[in-house]
Amino acid sequence: MTVPTRYRAAPATDLIVRALDDITLIYHRPSSQTHMVASPVPEILDALLSSPIPEREGPGVGGERSEPPSKATHPQPLPFREGSSAEEILTTLTTHFDLGDPATARPVIAAHLEEMVALGLIHRA
Repeated sequence: MTVPTRYRAAPATDLIVRALDDITLIYHRPSSQTHMVASPVPEILDALLSSPIPEREGPGVGGERSEPPSKATHPQPLPFREGSSAEEILTTLTTHFDLGDPATARPVIAAHLEEMVALGLIHRA
């Protein structure tokens, strides 16, 4: 049995998150880099930061957001002590968004998670 990869957000003090129209800016303090991201990256980060994802208008992944993502100031950044798997993140996101067929959404979410690891925004737990 293969154990799924688990992810956790970088410490909330390492990130400054600001929404601008349909993109989100994430300043990563350790690298001094600002990343411009679009949906579903802010929503994935929200899921990992364990904040409730506000109800947003628009159709699922890639839809317009009516509210900005969290500002990454959460005292406890992990929804689970050991981090979240891609499947758990997918489950969290599907409670707030219509992601369509889970078989199609799963690899998209997994790819975004690995890109976020490469940027240092999240870590493998």
